[in-house]
Amino acid sequence: MVLMFVSAGLAGCLSSEESTSSQVEAIFDFDPDKNIRTDMEIQFDGGASLPANGGLTYKWDFDSDGAYDETGRTTTWSYSNAGTYDVKLTVSDGTDSSSQSRTLRVIDADAQEPLADAGSYSPNSDCDGDSVNSGQYYIVYICEMDKSTSSKSVLATTSVTLDASDSEACEDDDEPCDDYISEYSWDLDLNRDEDGDGDSENDADMSGETVEWKELEPGEYKIALTVTNGAGLSAKDQVIVYINYVGRWTEFSIGGNTSNNPVDIDFSFPVTQNLDSGNTIKRAAGELVYPKEDSDCTDVVPGDGNNCRAKIDLYGFNSTDEQAANTSATPVEQRSYGECDEDTDCVWLQFTGSYHFAESQWKDGEWTMTVRNEMVNDLEIESLTIRLLYK
Repeated sequence: MVLMFVSAGLAGCLSSEESTSSQVEAIFDFDPDKNIRTDMEIQFDGGASLPANGGLTYKWDFDSDGAYDETGRTTTWSYSNAGTYDVKLTVSDGTDSSSQSRTLRVIDADAQEPLADAGSYSPNSDCDGDSVNSGQYYIVYICEMDKSTSSKSVLATTSVTLDASDSEACEDDDEPCDDYISEYSWDLDLNRDEDGDGDSENDADMSGETVEWKELEPGEYKIALTVTNGAGLSAKDQVIVYINYVGRWTEFSIGGNTSNNPVDIDFSFPVTQNLDSGNTIKRAAGELVYPKEDSDCTDVVPGDGNNCRAKIDLYGFNSTDEQAANTSATPVEQRSYGECDEDTDCVWLQFTGSYHFAESQWKDGEWTMTVRNEMVNDLEIESLTIRLLYK
């Protein structure tokens, strides 16, 4: 009785159209896979089916009527009428079989494609009040111009409004257009294919004509907009979003070297130099401004002035605490330039993305800008500015 029951169960599985063995699996692709028009020749390929030893038979049903229309690993088909069609491939090794069905949409031959426009944005001025060049990109500045030394890290994020309102339902302005845009899809990571359709640039990470992209760190982001009109035709547009950062700490002091060890104040900041994703920093810079002579300076020997001329330096360390550069070799008489007045020194330490943050050099990650005092006196600092520029 038990043996008869088990045999009956297996017989039911064997009668199924689907595979009874994991070794046989129907898999197919077709080209084009979107914007398919009536009477357009479509290439179907079942070569990805398993096993890939040439021992399979291939049967195709293109109109869901249960009858096979074509055979062979590859074949072509076209549809004379617009509509949605289910295509079914059945493969067999002579013992087991497997089927896969996929849906495609066919649109009228004279339907117009849409025009995708991912938009652009540039502010009137940057964090310093200087004018900003505009272009076919988004550029946003995070400005923290009065930071407290209670936080010595660059952690700020921002939001960007992405606007696709200049997209059109029909690409050809010379032809009348009664269509509409039915879908706006924003792909925010062009290196990841989230929906598994083979196109890494059409995932719907966000949807809508105008969307707000939140919690963006300083960086360079390549994104894509895909619009689909009522006819089912789609179009794509790529755009870059640049997030620049400027942070400034003002009016603080640094202790003196009283134990034969320099005094450091560390400020951390993130940098990204990822050639695969295209997120590449252009420049990172530290700008230190301090009085040439401290207001409460005390000479080692009263009146000789030897200990009153201030000298404070910037040091840059990568994410593994390797020193990339410093300003200690710059003589004090060469520190008054740019916007410095006669009573202050200005020290600049700059790193470029194509060199300092490259994989072959000091690499990207969490870097440190260190303010260092090797003098005995504690010293005043007018400001430290850290700039992270991706555009």
